[in-house]
Formats: sequence, C-alpha cells, structure tokens
Amino acid sequence: MIDWHHIDTVLLDMDGTLLDLAYDNWFWLQHVPQEYARANHMRPDDAHKLIAEWIHRHHGTLNWYCLDFWSDELKLDIAAMKRHTQERIAVRPGTLEFLDRVRTSGRTVILATNAHRGALDVKLDRSGIRPYFHQIVSSHDYGAAKETAGFWEALQQYHPFTPGAALFIDDSLPVLRAADHYGIGHLACIRHPDSSQPPRANTDPYPGIDRWQDVLPT
Repeated sequence: MIDWHHIDTVLLDMDGTLLDLAYDNWFWLQHVPQEYARANHMRPDDAHKLIAEWIHRHHGTLNWYCLDFWSDELKLDIAAMKRHTQERIAVRPGTLEFLDRVRTSGRTVILATNAHRGALDVKLDRSGIRPYFHQIVSSHDYGAAKETAGFWEALQQYHPFTPGAALFIDDSLPVLRAADHYGIGHLACIRHPDSSQPPRANTDPYPGIDRWQDVLPT
C-alpha cells in the first residue's frame, strides 16, 4: 500500500489519525453543548441544536478549529475545558509503535494538524507523541487550514520538502484532496478514526489504513 522506498518525508495528521477522534466528537457534540446549556439556562437539546448549526456554518474554515473563536462565540473557556477533560484523550491502537518505526527509519517526520495550539499542547503532553516529530505544525501558525492551498505553500516555505517523496496520512478526505492537488506524492486515509463509531465503508480515491501494523516502514 505504501511505497516506503520512495518516501523521505512523513506528514501526519493528529486527531483521528494518531489520536482517537472519539474524544473530540464527545467534547464538541456532548460536553460543550451541556456546558453551554448550563451557562445559559437552556434545555440541553436546544443548546445542542444551536451549537451544531454554528459548527456546520464554519466547517472547513480556520475558525472551525480555533479555540479562541469558539471561546468568544460561546462565552466559554474552551481551552480550560480541554485541559479539564484531557484524561479522555487516547492514542489509536499501534500509534506509538508506528511513530517509533518511522522516526528510527531516518525519515523526516512532521506533525501537520489543524488543531489550535491551545488544544495541541494538551494533546501532545497527554499522549506522549511529541518526541517522535522533527517539526510540529499547526495550521493556525500559517493562518490557513489544511483544506486550503495556502497551508501547503506555507509548509513548504518554512519546512522545505520534496512533495513527490512525501507521505501524508489523514482521516479527512477534503484535507487529502487539498494535499493531492498540491502535489503530495503518497496519500493514505484512516478508515477508523473514531473508536466509538464503525469504520467508514471506503476512503476512495485514497488507500485506507485499517491498522498501523499493516503499514510499518521498511
């Protein structure tokens, strides 16, 4: 599935790829609406519906991933809520072995995430994945989400790499399409990003990864 002999740079997403997306889905779909309802004396169902509409409106934009934006919108301290619930953060099965094998293979390893720095540091420290990366990049550093060409252009500018010899793994098809359009040579998609949900039926047009053990570098 992955032609490791032609790859010298490995770009990895975080949420839903290295970390279980179950935490983020629980946080935004359950915890935040509950706290918003409590703070605003609303019925939980009404708060859930309102926040779901806001999230949908900003989907795929940098605001969608920005803790400061949501703190201002909801009048909640989202970063503090992340810190207080960090015990729910978990790595996906096989993640640490995969990262260790990639790092010791001699390839450059870059974390490329849309996560806001306020959540990123909490997740890196809780999960223990920070030491495996040569560079850790948030789209907020560049003011452009991974779904846009601006992110990939900035990544190339600040951390030069050969696109055709790079592998990028993500759980988001829109993000993978943006990377594909930019010219990233090797792409793969996570089939089961959220352990609380069934695996997706397909990841077309990109190869799907079921288990890290199946794609360890050679």
